[in-house]
Amino acid sequence: MLEIAQNILWLLILIGVMIMIHELGHFWAARYFNVKVETFSLGFGPRLFGFRRGETDYRVSLILFGGYVKMAGEQTAEFGADNSGNAGNNAGNNAGGSAGNNAASLASANRGVGMEMALSGADPRTLLAKPRWQRLIIAFAGPFMNLLLAVGLLTGLYMVKYPKLSDADMEVVIGHVLQGSAAAKAGIQDGDRIVNLNGKSNPNWEDVGMKEIESAGRPMFITVDRAGRRINTIVTPVLSESTGVGYAGWDERGEVEVAEVNPDFPAAKAGLQKGDIVVALNGQPIHSTARFHEVTKNSGGKPVIVEYQRNGETHTVAIQPVYAKVEGLTQWRIGVSSQTKLKIINTRLSFPDALAESIGQNAKGALFFVHVLEGMVERRMSTKNLTGPIGLAAIAGQEARLGPMEYLSLMSMLSLQLAVLNLMPIPILDGATILMLLIEIVMRRDLSLNVKEAMFKAGFVFILMLVAFVIYNDLAKMMPQG
Repeated sequence: MLEIAQNILWLLILIGVMIMIHELGHFWAARYFNVKVETFSLGFGPRLFGFRRGETDYRVSLILFGGYVKMAGEQTAEFGADNSGNAGNNAGNNAGGSAGNNAASLASANRGVGMEMALSGADPRTLLAKPRWQRLIIAFAGPFMNLLLAVGLLTGLYMVKYPKLSDADMEVVIGHVLQGSAAAKAGIQDGDRIVNLNGKSNPNWEDVGMKEIESAGRPMFITVDRAGRRINTIVTPVLSESTGVGYAGWDERGEVEVAEVNPDFPAAKAGLQKGDIVVALNGQPIHSTARFHEVTKNSGGKPVIVEYQRNGETHTVAIQPVYAKVEGLTQWRIGVSSQTKLKIINTRLSFPDALAESIGQNAKGALFFVHVLEGMVERRMSTKNLTGPIGLAAIAGQEARLGPMEYLSLMSMLSLQLAVLNLMPIPILDGATILMLLIEIVMRRDLSLNVKEAMFKAGFVFILMLVAFVIYNDLAKMMPQG
């Protein structure tokens, strides 16, 4: 129960900061253009407490998953507000740029379109009395502040600690290709080095991993170096049933490190420990985690001879697998999870370098996020990627316990995704408001009130359905499989 309470607290802090920054953007822009701001609320629903300064009521409201700025001339706060749904993207890579880092999640805050139903006479300080270009800036200011938060956080983090893979680990060398996989069908072999990906020379594993995730059902044009010979091929990742994203069926080459040992399984009884380096299985060298688990899974119950290194010393032990069910899958297991041991060099960047790297990583993360959403709309990717408040709370708590660097990196990623989602032309989001204003600027007249009202209602229903779906998704992931 204590961990659950901590998770909720870290989630509220996470959302609270992002929503406050978002609303401050709308608030400051409105004040700059002399729009009367009646309410600045963290949360929505009934008012809990707050204070009034000048003409604005600064308040904390009952439902903390959101917030809004109520400007003169807008409809009531309940419908002209920002409501926060939390739809996460566990697609595999975060905006901070760590390759292969599963767990990505998606958060959204939704700004109302301001239905123009409460325009009060000729008051020049109402929102609707302002020129359209000013209203457009006010609508854009919220997502813009979230972009600034994402860039600013990563910039600060990189100035404190910038983790960089060694040159050897940056090279995309294939450690193992699973039989029957998309990579195997394309002719990819163990030891191949990817030197070109969709026209990009010398990609790293982050580039390959992100492209693989978003390319379910779409071809990846690849050139590999095989013993000095260049070979062109096409790999078309399939949709993974377990993760809901693109999967090519290859794994990176590197040292295989024991990540966790289940105390109830044979590996623990045989003496394997976290941090051991697995050198060989059954006398065959092991260079990838996929190959490690393939050998144990296909052991047929026969003992697996594990050669490993610990503190520079080599040990050999025979481990008898057991047939067990874990996370819905029943197969031969020894009770070990593994990971590729990477050499990470921690350094610090100067402010200009940190800012440039942060902008680059955020641009890459935004494009990746858009491609993932596109894949889900086209049904090439599964909606299993969506995470609601329950799943996001668990992630927030987990990252907070790892340390402030990890937690702030998560906040940066979610703030970026919030900004991107808000700029999409979905009714009730800032993007729809911006689009309508641009159309009106071109047409030089207002759109019909009936059209705006219909769009608003459709968007409101969509957001409610989305929130209900992601909560259901969270609960489904918690239920035992099979």
